[in-house]
Amino acid sequence: MYTKFFGLTKKPFSLIPDPNFLFLSSKHKKAFITLQYGLVSQAGFTVITGEIGSGKTTLVRSLLRKIESQCEVGLITNTHSAFGDLLTWVLAAFEIESTASNKAERYQAFVDFITEKSNEHKRVVLIVDEAQNMDIQTLEELRLLSNINAHQQIMLQLVLVGQPELVDKLNQPELIQFSQRISIEYHLKPLDYVETEQYIHHRLKIAGSPEQIFLPSACAALYYYSGGVPRLINNLGDLALVFAFAGDNKTINWEIIVDVVSERSSGGIKRFENKVCSRETEADIEALRKDILAETNIDISLPE
Repeated sequence: MYTKFFGLTKKPFSLIPDPNFLFLSSKHKKAFITLQYGLVSQAGFTVITGEIGSGKTTLVRSLLRKIESQCEVGLITNTHSAFGDLLTWVLAAFEIESTASNKAERYQAFVDFITEKSNEHKRVVLIVDEAQNMDIQTLEELRLLSNINAHQQIMLQLVLVGQPELVDKLNQPELIQFSQRISIEYHLKPLDYVETEQYIHHRLKIAGSPEQIFLPSACAALYYYSGGVPRLINNLGDLALVFAFAGDNKTINWEIIVDVVSERSSGGIKRFENKVCSRETEADIEALRKDILAETNIDISLPE
């Protein structure tokens, strides 16, 4: 819709995780290296957590690209508490065909698969995304699955990716044996203002932007409303491009960002509570200016 207008080859702020757009802030780089180290060091369990939309899934998909030729990788994304038998999903994640009719037979089918890959000198890595949705019983089944590694070289590595609630679950008394097996863990925090500005320009560059589209005040406003959470930046950034296109504007300033947020908040979304979401009065603008200046050191009242 707006890509041709801005000279872009693709949408820069799609909400679909795309490794091509991976931006390695200092925090994301540490998380990525932590994931890699967990695999190289043959850690039994690696846990990566972060807030909703912090970029965990994009990191995982980028990691998959790097290791798929060295390891046999299975990815489970359907982790709702009612998602069914764990082993059924494990076999499906690795595309293991089996006529097993019970858990014991499914377990043996998986053991046979791991043994076969071990003989081929390939590591087996099971990645569970949105792992915070798994209940205590399923997490305990996952721990028991790692017993395949008992008294021998690590044959199965497990990577759990989830929101902060995952840590709360793993710290419960029922899962003490699970938490003791976690070798590597990292919590991914949101971007700061400088990283947010770099993130915005990075994605625009990957999308083919020939020039600056988001002015400094727009980047400051995006950080103010998103709190540095990549998914929120993408959400607001995409709509800002739509609004700018509709208004025949080749550049985006803070006013367009505020208009986008005003539309989103009036639609029943409460994520912007306690933020100034209007520029209807001088008082609104002054309050917004002070807030953004305090958080980013950018004064939106200055000419750009």
